[in-house]
Amino acid sequence: MPELPDALAQDPTHPRPQLVRHHWQDLGGEWDFAVTDVRVTSPSDVTFDRRIVVPFPPESPASGVHETGFLGAVWYRRTVDREDLERAGLSESRDRVLLHLGAVDHAARVWLNGQLVATHVGGQTPFTADLTDVLDVHGDNVLVVRAVDPPQDVSVPRGKQDWLEQPHVIWYHRTTGIWQPVWLECVGDVAVAALTWTADVPTATVSLDVRLTGHLEPGARVRAALRHEGVLLAEASVSTLGDPDVGIRLVLPRQRNGQQHEDLLWIPEHPTLLDAAVVVEDAQGSAVDLVGSYLGLRTTGVGDDHFLLNDRPLVVRAVLAQNYWPETHLAATDAMLRREVELILSLGFNTARVHQKAEDPRFLYWADRLGLMVWAETANAYAFDARAVRHLVTEWTDLVVRDRSHPSIVTWVPLNESWGVQHISHDPRQQAYSRSLADLTRALDGTRPVVSNDGWEHTSSDLWTVHDYESDPGVLAKRYADRGAVDALVAGVGPAGRRLSAGQPAGRRPVLLTEFGGVSLAAGGSEDWGYSTASDAEALEDQVGGILRAVTSSRALAGFCYTQLTDTGQETNGLLTAGREPKIPVERVRRLVRGGS
Repeated sequence: MPELPDALAQDPTHPRPQLVRHHWQDLGGEWDFAVTDVRVTSPSDVTFDRRIVVPFPPESPASGVHETGFLGAVWYRRTVDREDLERAGLSESRDRVLLHLGAVDHAARVWLNGQLVATHVGGQTPFTADLTDVLDVHGDNVLVVRAVDPPQDVSVPRGKQDWLEQPHVIWYHRTTGIWQPVWLECVGDVAVAALTWTADVPTATVSLDVRLTGHLEPGARVRAALRHEGVLLAEASVSTLGDPDVGIRLVLPRQRNGQQHEDLLWIPEHPTLLDAAVVVEDAQGSAVDLVGSYLGLRTTGVGDDHFLLNDRPLVVRAVLAQNYWPETHLAATDAMLRREVELILSLGFNTARVHQKAEDPRFLYWADRLGLMVWAETANAYAFDARAVRHLVTEWTDLVVRDRSHPSIVTWVPLNESWGVQHISHDPRQQAYSRSLADLTRALDGTRPVVSNDGWEHTSSDLWTVHDYESDPGVLAKRYADRGAVDALVAGVGPAGRRLSAGQPAGRRPVLLTEFGGVSLAAGGSEDWGYSTASDAEALEDQVGGILRAVTSSRALAGFCYTQLTDTGQETNGLLTAGREPKIPVERVRRLVRGGS
């Protein structure tokens, strides 16, 4: 097994940090751009009359377009030349050229040299186009991407993207088209297409599922090795037997020693990661593909009253993160994503609930690396119909498959506050849909708790989660004082006038307050909005402090999620401004979040 090169496991700029090769070419930067009527479907009918900076959405200032109204079809064009291909690793042994698109909202088509090479539907999920057959490796190649995101189609997963032309209340400017990295990669005929890591801590083993592409000859093998700080922990090799789906079980003898097994476990305070190398060999034993990856060893679960990490009770101290920036909107650079994780941790939180958005894998990389737990959510549709169900089931499936190897993700949340299932309290079809999403999630990944509908009207959740924007600390303290008070709340109508259960089977589960706070600092603007308002900085600190003390003093809650991290548009209820400046001293927030005064 070849040594794992440091560059493979330690490249924070790579768009796909758990499947890294030596060579790749970022296609970010200036592209030609155009906006047309949606009836225009051929690149030959488009006049590219402006420029855009990819991957920032055209609604954002950073894109150079900054057009926030309703858009029709958006078009991108760029030349791919020999220099791009060489930087992507083109060689005699790596002659397949792949174009990867991290996320294009919502429906996309891709052409190269006038030939359609890919179509994709799903605004948060990645897709790949094989350019090999239409590529001129010696000349210039014209790459075109078309995207359509109907702004008023409420059957499409929209999340916080406003269906009205101007943002209002808790909804923000839309994101249309490319908003995550676009890059080239050159591979051989046989290559790794996907990896999934699953740690089994009690048995001291790790399972690896590998998806291969290309023609597999008899005798081809896949080898995998795990290391920590350069020390080999496990190694295994299996024959593909001609099957593109390969499973490998790696045994970690070191972890059988019960007196030291915790040293390598992933926890927020010590987010230990294991470096991994995966090699595909042909029948002669020559390496035809080498990829770097990483994983964390940890378990998540629930007890009667607790969220469990590595079988130990852990209080979830979360913050609601919209992960939306004034200059770039839903998009971000790798430096911005790292900074967001660092800010959350500096405020004393150990968890982020990224709200109504499936975040860029580079954010998850930094959460893995720096020790931030994540509740993984997705953008919801607003309608309940066959199209909305199909869209969300497909996109959610792809997201769980994409992200299930990240140790930082500790909970899955497919639905929020009955968005898209507004009549779930009495509609058996909507209840069935919610249950099926939860069970689908468990079928794809049975290692994490699932919340079927965060906030209220649960159907099949492993946790009871409650949203409560009561602004009186005294009321909050009484409402969540002990298990008796919380059990009464769960059994009846919740704070928002919504029942906590919509057919969820009875049973004792941990209870978490997963949205509360939302205090806005009145800045004098007519558009400022929050769930409650403080008149000045001193009043804000008093109000936020009182609310946090009331919640952290509860003897019944297994955790909480404060709303929210930053101001976002007109929703000015962040602990930080939109520019990431603290409104309350960071040290003060940290003490409050951790239960101090």
